[in-house]
Amino acid sequence: MKKIIFLAIVPLLVFQTISAQQVSPFKEGDRVVFLGNSITDGGRYHSFIWLYYMTRFPDMPLTIMNAGIGGDTAYDMNKRLDGDVFSKRPTVLVATFGMNDSGYFEYNWDGQEDFGEKKYQECYGNFKQMEKRFQGLPNTRIVMMGSSPYDETAKIEGNTALRGKNETMKRIVAFQKESAEKNGWEFFDLNQPMTEINQNGQQKDSTFTICGNDRIHPDNDGHMIMAYLFLKEQGFTGKEVASIEIDGKKQQVINAANCEISNVKKIKNDISFDYLAQSLPYPLDTTARGWGSKASQYQVIDIVPFMDEMNQEILKVTGLKGKYKLIIDGEEIGIWSAQDFATGINMAALSNTPQYQQALKIMHLNEMRWETERIFREYAWVQFGFLQQKGLLFADNREAIEVIDANLDNLWLRGRRDMYSKMMFPEIREARQQEMDMLVKKIYEINSPVKRQITLHQVK
Repeated sequence: MKKIIFLAIVPLLVFQTISAQQVSPFKEGDRVVFLGNSITDGGRYHSFIWLYYMTRFPDMPLTIMNAGIGGDTAYDMNKRLDGDVFSKRPTVLVATFGMNDSGYFEYNWDGQEDFGEKKYQECYGNFKQMEKRFQGLPNTRIVMMGSSPYDETAKIEGNTALRGKNETMKRIVAFQKESAEKNGWEFFDLNQPMTEINQNGQQKDSTFTICGNDRIHPDNDGHMIMAYLFLKEQGFTGKEVASIEIDGKKQQVINAANCEISNVKKIKNDISFDYLAQSLPYPLDTTARGWGSKASQYQVIDIVPFMDEMNQEILKVTGLKGKYKLIIDGEEIGIWSAQDFATGINMAALSNTPQYQQALKIMHLNEMRWETERIFREYAWVQFGFLQQKGLLFADNREAIEVIDANLDNLWLRGRRDMYSKMMFPEIREARQQEMDMLVKKIYEINSPVKRQITLHQVK
């Protein structure tokens, strides 16, 4: 088996142009809330970020929560700050908006420049109200996050681009940055780097986009890119899962980064040792999850250098000759040449290792947690997207059901009617919350790396 190498040369050139930014890493016990629109509501980027912390920092529990609602503007977000955001008691609040605020189809009509200016001014005015509320949170870190872009340049059959929309969004990002600087908050922009990735990919394939076929909603790979960019801003580039270097001739440990190596032995031409890492490899889901999804999280490796920069579990053994079978806990992983081992093998790229299989359990439990959390976001949409306007916010009674039933011509509401008929009862919500709590508890029970026995067995 050849060493698996991931190359992302073109994206690497793109990232060299991005200005240095910094978002402080989360810490143990943090309650991180991502406030946003449908990209946050139905998206997975925040879940992918939490998965990184679950696997890279197994002894540092924290909580990351979704506070997105589809269709929201800054105006809508303001109306639900108390009941849906501050009520989550965030120690870190990441706020992003701009996609809906900047408007849509009017960009293809006459007077698009006037329309863009109007939407910009509306958004700015709504944000100033939000800014005042955020200023009243002295114990909460605020991170302003510039929205992922509207892709105006991809050639998508049946979808005419709204020319000028992303320019309005970039102006919104600019005042978010200005506000962050003024208030001493942190700032991170998704728009610029994602736009550059799109444009770079479109030089080879005019239909390429990481923003989805509607130019708005990233697929699983796009959400992983968002997570990657966020983690990059938190300073995790170059932070390895673990790194092992052993002199096979002398049976000496040359390097053991973020791990412990012990009991190094050589029996004839075989080398064995015990390996206890402090982190798990990051598992990338190969399934295209979600309605209408076409791409998996795993496909991110073709677009950005996530594996090279953030998912390295290097096994390097020098002084070998011939070919060797890598065996971990009695399981054959693969066969590599002595030169491959001398160069270094990235075990994080091997999904059949016991440590990767352990990480997969974390990934699936986290996905189950995400699915349950999505039910709470659907419930929040009914509350803040419909019942609040009817004066029935959190009424959760027969009157609320009757009003919903009288408005089922609203297709978005109709699709959530059955869910609401269950979630309106506090006992159901409590049971769902207990389900999420149990999943998180299980994750932090099984995410600690365990000691592995690694053997390099010479083969003919």
